[in-house]
Amino acid sequence: MKVANRREAIFKAVLSGMTDVAALCAHFGMSEATVRRDLRALADERRIVRTYGGAAAPVRMHEPEESLELRRESFREQKDAIARAAVAHVADGDTIFLDGGTTTEAMARFLAGRENVQVVTNNLLAVGALAANKVPVTLIGGDVRPSSMSVLGPLAQLALSRVSVDKAFLGADGVVAGRGLCEASAEQAWLKECIIRQSASVYVLVTANKLDRASQQHWTPLERAWTLVTDAPADADALAEFHKHAEIAVESVR
Repeated sequence: MKVANRREAIFKAVLSGMTDVAALCAHFGMSEATVRRDLRALADERRIVRTYGGAAAPVRMHEPEESLELRRESFREQKDAIARAAVAHVADGDTIFLDGGTTTEAMARFLAGRENVQVVTNNLLAVGALAANKVPVTLIGGDVRPSSMSVLGPLAQLALSRVSVDKAFLGADGVVAGRGLCEASAEQAWLKECIIRQSASVYVLVTANKLDRASQQHWTPLERAWTLVTDAPADADALAEFHKHAEIAVESVR
């Protein structure tokens, strides 16, 4: 492996939580001297922080959250492809949860006519399409978050604790293998954690630009089996780390 590629792989491993030198040596099959040299080089580039016995990801300022208008316009074809693939997992008789976001909004459109599917959602963007197309829908209550047009907060969490679903379809600002989903607010991250506990199966729907992206500071851990549905090609470098985790099923829509 070329030095640049090796160091990039180590950098991503540190971001995902693998911070111990011994663990990095075992994971990559490299000597301690090589790992320490690469960590020192990454620290010199200010990409990581060296610690006793290993390294840590630096504390960074989170990226500004994109406007709802921009998110609805960006990657529309890719989001539609991901949404169609996700709908293929919905069987008659299922109760499903649609998370806030524009990809799950697209999924709501492709559920048109599915009268034998019950949808539970906090996504205000999805409700109109579901109701207009005669899809049974339950909107959970709570505080409206205008920047995403989703419902969050204690009332939403309480409502979710009283239901269970067959499949949950989640969006995210970023997803990192071995770490989970990142979000712009603690309320978003915690609501996802609540629904994950109430779901038999979990699907994460993200465009390729969100893979291995830690753009926000609030996290939802994914410590169970789940399926990643993305437009990234199956052999894309961005998916390499996801393929290494047995609990993650990767579905590429390309």
